[in-house]
Amino acid sequence: MRALRVSTRTVKTFCGLCAGLCGLKVTLDEQDQIADLRGDDENPLTAGYACIKGLQLPEAHRSTQRLLHPLKRTQDGSWAVVGVEQALDEIGSRLMRILRRDGPDAIAAFRGTMGYSNYMLPSWLRSIGSHGFYSTMTVDQSAKWVCFERLGAWAGGREPFASAEVMLLVGANPLVSLSTFNFINQHPVNSMRAAKARGLKLIVIDPRRTETARYADVHLQPLPGEDTSLIAGLLHIILEENWHDAEFCAQHVNGLDALRQAVAAFTPRYVAKRAGVDPEQLRLAARLFAQPGSGRRIKGTAASGVGPNMAPHSNLAEHLIESLNVVCGRYPRAGDAVANPGVLGPRQPRRAQAISPRRSWEHGYRSPIGGYGTLFGEKMSGALCDEILTPGGGQVKALIADSANPVNAIPGQRKVVRAMQALELLVVIDPFMTNTARLADFVLPPLMSLERPAMPPRDYETIILPVPYCQYASAILKPPPGSELVDPNYVFWALSKRMGTQLVFDGIELDMDTPPSTEQLLSVLARHGQVPFEHIRLQEGGKVYPVEPQWVDAADPQTAGRFELVPLDVAAELAAVSASNSSLDARFTHRLCGRRMRDVQNSMYRHLPLIRRRHPFNPAYLHPDDLAALGISEGTCVRIVSAHGSIPAIVRIDESVRAGVVSMSHGWGGLPDEAENYLENGASTNLLTSTDVGVDPINAMPIMSAIPVRIETEASAQAGGSA
Repeated sequence: MRALRVSTRTVKTFCGLCAGLCGLKVTLDEQDQIADLRGDDENPLTAGYACIKGLQLPEAHRSTQRLLHPLKRTQDGSWAVVGVEQALDEIGSRLMRILRRDGPDAIAAFRGTMGYSNYMLPSWLRSIGSHGFYSTMTVDQSAKWVCFERLGAWAGGREPFASAEVMLLVGANPLVSLSTFNFINQHPVNSMRAAKARGLKLIVIDPRRTETARYADVHLQPLPGEDTSLIAGLLHIILEENWHDAEFCAQHVNGLDALRQAVAAFTPRYVAKRAGVDPEQLRLAARLFAQPGSGRRIKGTAASGVGPNMAPHSNLAEHLIESLNVVCGRYPRAGDAVANPGVLGPRQPRRAQAISPRRSWEHGYRSPIGGYGTLFGEKMSGALCDEILTPGGGQVKALIADSANPVNAIPGQRKVVRAMQALELLVVIDPFMTNTARLADFVLPPLMSLERPAMPPRDYETIILPVPYCQYASAILKPPPGSELVDPNYVFWALSKRMGTQLVFDGIELDMDTPPSTEQLLSVLARHGQVPFEHIRLQEGGKVYPVEPQWVDAADPQTAGRFELVPLDVAAELAAVSASNSSLDARFTHRLCGRRMRDVQNSMYRHLPLIRRRHPFNPAYLHPDDLAALGISEGTCVRIVSAHGSIPAIVRIDESVRAGVVSMSHGWGGLPDEAENYLENGASTNLLTSTDVGVDPINAMPIMSAIPVRIETEASAQAGGSA
């Protein structure tokens, strides 16, 4: 008997979970359901690569835990299914009541990692006059924004990784995270291998011998939290030896002598003692980065990841890392080719000149609670809980969490839960019942990535893509039968209509009678692009577009600025670091730092069957010497205790972690007052952190890494108790 032929078709799309933007091939069966999904081997950038997260998209779409209808919390605390329009009617009515009574800043929104294709949220906040825009950026790497505004920047852009001769990475692991600036995140292993084959010299600074560090020519393993002293030590050596680019500094830099004086105390011997690194290796790293005596301009860059951006003195660490680029002149010059002039956005002028610091947080709106300003239009997420819990003017009464899980993202988890529960209205847009959704008044399940059109982010395309590449992805799946899902962009249009406000999207007033489709919004974003939107939309798969080449122009004397290496607040903080005691409080023996997991993105998708089999919880990774000192073996159940709380953990051996360090992934755990179910949920490292002490005065950045902890076994807990 002849087998029946099943008709299939293959379509191309991409994964938008991170900056990798991996091209995918999806085979659909005759019911237009996914029969197969794999990396697109014809994609000119990702060449068939796709990580496990993207390959699990089919499982995410058909997950039994996916929410398929809007939910409303009833008076007895249970959930009731409601229609989308009814939910939006009630949400809009409650928002209007809060707006009239308490003003626009009583309404806020928090955009999560998965919400960057939900374009309408900032426009909606502006339409009601609210300053309350928060995102994961300000508890992730907002030090980069502070650095731009306090040190300055280079109008010619960054040295492209494809031509880099040397690269220094601090607390970054792009082979797993796929999110490091100045690195080609598309097919990262191939990117690294190709770079090493052409002769790239790589310096990695990380307490763990990460997947990226295995390719390093020099790997320094400092104690977590000592990035500032170590980078200051590199600057000390470079300036003491006059290995800096004197001509570049004379033309574009203020404060070179002040920096030389500010880092004078950070000698190799001092840094070696404080950070726990070999002084000769420190000198080797400085020489390798500066490459003195070459007689020519060396191309390369220093860059960071979340490691230094989440540790103590994060803004100072980022300032010093970028200062390495400044003093060594690691920027494109006039006549250099611009690797990616862009596709979706208009061509931006590139000039070989500095952009002077603006310190924008010191001007304009300042919150009456905490007194923080804004960065690039965003309020500080580390201050959100206080803005909810503090009565008076400016108190946030309503919050929309758009593809976000602040209960797992913001430090001091108990306080975060208290704040979410104190809100008059909490709305969550998410396909799954996250910890934040469990506390909400309404949960609106959205269309997921394969059910809606998408393009790479216009505003970041020249940063995260090495060449003028773009890919349009049409919706290839229909929503599950019988479901009632919502496009997040429609949510904000619909709320504006109900609240009687006019939405202005990317400078365009929207029709408030007919909701725009996602495709229409994408066409608005691409309307000034260098390739017509219709050409991009009709192209199957990703493409490197032959846009007109661009070169860096000469400086304009009328607009040229200067870098400021040592403003007063940087000098004061650097002096305070030098004068501080780097040793741990006697109550604590280890330092906890985060680690990326290839399989999960923050708190997302760890419930999927394959991910759960591979990683049912987040272990505590320690060096074998630490297990021996503690008298425990792999698999032992312990408690990790900080000054702010404690969590359970199961120990795993990891020889790549330096002794004295606990390495553990964030984003796990249930709600803090529930019975601990570590084997089912893992544990939240945010229970070990706080937003009440140690936050930065500029951006309210909490300390989320290099946390002093001790490890208690059952015997030690009985003997000494908990913090």
